[in-house]
Amino acid sequence: MRFSRAVVKSRVVILIVAIALTVPALMGMLATRINYDMLTYLPSDIDTMVGQDELMGQFGKGAFSFIVIEGMGDEDVEALRQKLEAVDHVDSVIWYTSFLDPAIPKDMLPEKLYDAFNRGDATMMAVFFDGSTSEDGTIEAFQQIREITGRQCFVAGMTAMVIDLRNLTEREEPIYVGIAVALACAAMVIFLDGWLVPFVFLASIGIAILYNLGTNYFLGEISYITKALSAVLQLAVTMDYSIFLWHSYNEQLEKTSDNKEAMAVAIRQTLTSVIGSSITTVAGFIALCFMSFTLGRDLGLVMAKGVLLGVIGCVTILPAMILLLDKPLQRTKHRALLPEMSGFARGVTRVFPILLILFAMVVYPAYRCYTAANGEVYYNLGVTLPEDMDYVIAQNKLSDTFDIASTHMLLLDAGLDSKQVSEMIGEMEQVDGVKYVLGLESVIGATVPREMVPKALLEKLESDELELLLVNSQYAVATDEVNAQIDSLNEILKRYDPTGMLIGEAPCMKDMIEITNRDFQVVNLVSIIAIFFIILLVERSLSLPFILIAVIELAIFINLGISHLTGQSLPFIAPICISTIQLGATVDYAILMTTRYKAERAAGKDKREAVRIALSSSTPSIIVSGMGLFAATFGVALYSNIDIIRSICMLLARGALISMVCVVLLLPSLLMLCDALVRHTTIGMKNDKVGKEV
Repeated sequence: MRFSRAVVKSRVVILIVAIALTVPALMGMLATRINYDMLTYLPSDIDTMVGQDELMGQFGKGAFSFIVIEGMGDEDVEALRQKLEAVDHVDSVIWYTSFLDPAIPKDMLPEKLYDAFNRGDATMMAVFFDGSTSEDGTIEAFQQIREITGRQCFVAGMTAMVIDLRNLTEREEPIYVGIAVALACAAMVIFLDGWLVPFVFLASIGIAILYNLGTNYFLGEISYITKALSAVLQLAVTMDYSIFLWHSYNEQLEKTSDNKEAMAVAIRQTLTSVIGSSITTVAGFIALCFMSFTLGRDLGLVMAKGVLLGVIGCVTILPAMILLLDKPLQRTKHRALLPEMSGFARGVTRVFPILLILFAMVVYPAYRCYTAANGEVYYNLGVTLPEDMDYVIAQNKLSDTFDIASTHMLLLDAGLDSKQVSEMIGEMEQVDGVKYVLGLESVIGATVPREMVPKALLEKLESDELELLLVNSQYAVATDEVNAQIDSLNEILKRYDPTGMLIGEAPCMKDMIEITNRDFQVVNLVSIIAIFFIILLVERSLSLPFILIAVIELAIFINLGISHLTGQSLPFIAPICISTIQLGATVDYAILMTTRYKAERAAGKDKREAVRIALSSSTPSIIVSGMGLFAATFGVALYSNIDIIRSICMLLARGALISMVCVVLLLPSLLMLCDALVRHTTIGMKNDKVGKEV
């Protein structure tokens, strides 16, 4: 009570400090680096990432891009190549003149070399950068290359996707944050009992969101997915806490005319009630931190921090705002539009056996569809980007003109015999989908002495310790075909050079598939165990954690199962996020109802009456909370052109509704069925005061 009275007493100071802190928070938000490269979240100790480091250390090369040039004369292409090599952070540019004197006509080139760089009136060059795909220097160099090349050229590569995805996200993000705010506000206007109070809620939550985004600066960087989702999720998830405070405050006003005393009591009650629910939500997000693919840690830490800041804001900033605006808030109150729920609750307790049978019939097909949906995810995020995006146009041009869908890189021991390397190249070029392997031996032959090879070419393709080869593939990244191809190439590579490494986007994606498949199982288990023990401690019951988690897990099965039934392929990160976020965010509904049920049973009510009261009193809060989460995410899902954002938001919106239905229909039915079990396994319920079973 001392804390709540201090908040009430210092309300003006709190508001002044809160507003003042938005300035450094805004500066921190603007200064936080955003990462658009998913491959950087792979573990640093896997072979593909070690190989990337070797490529950088031995050759000074990181990212690379292909440029398709149409309708340009050879002299102009050579002049363009020289311009590109002069761009800061461009390590080298490889065209046929990198291998032979520019004076030699292209039609005199060996057929293999000619075909590697030419198709009809189109030619192709490879650009290597001295930094990784998403480094600032690489991005600056890439933007300069786009300016230099003009409309006759199509610049493909991962950096192109990073830049175009960044531009698209920055254009969309303010709009869908605005959509989330507007729809959440509309939901609160409809379902709450005041016209002005939703705007006060949004102001308080908005400040907490700004603090969360600003403090991300201390994390170094965050992913674009985290940045795009964190504001919407924090708004949706922490809205409950504001609603709890408002309802508690109004209840206390009916008991006392002193609004300051009413608020002090409301703060204390809210803090007590939201600690349990916020801990479950935080646990859901923290579970993401157990992923080997560290994007989960990125999203989990930011959202856990957001929930904690939301709780702090709810018991400090929001009370100060409500007290400051108390008169207009009270004048603009209206009758709640939600009907009284006693009749609905009475009906549910009456037909609970039928409801149990219906839900039991859903369990097995929902689980089968849920399992199928987890196996239908996709990993190549580029395939879902808008068709008019420069990156997509360039990738299609590269694939259509040169039949190249992905490129791998081989790092070999430089001391390996040239004849063996030539034999290895020959074997690799027989692998399904391999277009060709480009390296010193494949171009100049195994019989040409190294001393006769131009020094500039040697420096590009060979270091003191390693030799670099390019493998162009007809198969797109993250497909079953390219993964089988990578396995075959690795088998050949290891026979010739056990220390050799196959790296590139497709091998990294293959690692990502294997790692995230394991992550899904680990994160799911961790989130369930963590929330199980939190419910165990909060409810002091052995049986209730099983019941509550079963209800929300069924809601998750149904949610993801719908994606399978509708033929929707989900981005790989979506099922992991939904399984933890939906569990953490909506188990609060179940805790709210169960806590009230326990209180009524302990007060001497029989099980039917206790469940009826718990259901009728909890349903309005559950509906307001569920509709708030739905509204905040559904609009974003409809608007966004970024499929990973669209898919996660649609799953969250749908999951909010499904969890809401499961909690108000299935949970009361289970409490009716398992009343005796709950009473005998819950501390404080097995006593003489508890009403007899009915």
